[in-house]
Amino acid sequence: MIEVRNLKKSFGPNPVLNGVSFGIEKGESLVIIGRSGSGKSVLLKHLVGLLKPDAGQVLIEGEDITVMNERELLRVRHRFGMVFQGAALFDSMNVAENVGFAFRRRDRRLTEKEIARKVSESLEMVDLPGIEHKNPSELSGGMRKRVGLARAIVYEPEIVLYDEPTTGLDPIVSDSIDQLMMRVRDRLRVTTVVVTHDMRTARRVGQRLLMLHDKTIYATGTPEDIFGSQDPVVKQFIDGVSDERYLQS
Repeated sequence: MIEVRNLKKSFGPNPVLNGVSFGIEKGESLVIIGRSGSGKSVLLKHLVGLLKPDAGQVLIEGEDITVMNERELLRVRHRFGMVFQGAALFDSMNVAENVGFAFRRRDRRLTEKEIARKVSESLEMVDLPGIEHKNPSELSGGMRKRVGLARAIVYEPEIVLYDEPTTGLDPIVSDSIDQLMMRVRDRLRVTTVVVTHDMRTARRVGQRLLMLHDKTIYATGTPEDIFGSQDPVVKQFIDGVSDERYLQS
């Protein structure tokens, strides 16, 4: 469904990605891991055309989005939902307005009643029924993440991208967000791509892990492959971000 070919990206004199290539199958759950500054979020933004590479291709169902203009990109982006690191809610809008924002911006065919129904269904899916009239300032960090996910899935995308979905959350809330991501994946049958430094999330959510190191893909495999690896670079990374009890919990 998604294919990345020899992707290269630099910011000024600083290379971030240097020859990244991989594919993602329809319905797959891929987790991208790596040290801070390894290019995880930069790579994620290339998948939806928020960044243009210096070289290489990003193909969505065979279409190269790196050569598309903004109008063509908008058509492809309708297939994506994205959950940003800080949820990226509009503080001036209530929950219903935030979740239904995409419809009001780009789909004038729906009535207000139809939008309200879709918003309500999405909030129920993320276990937040009946909070449509609350403001973002009234929500906890975990609730804001859930509202961000409701906004991402309200128009039934084929692919959902998550940028550090559990950052800043305590372990109990993080676990609930992990369970929610898996529920959305299974119920909506979406392709899922998660960028995270949380190894418990990586192990639980990922069907396949992809590790960025030294500006390219250093290792890829199932969670069992990666967490059981004796490769010194992989092992040092895993040991550096998690202790043994955390990994096994």
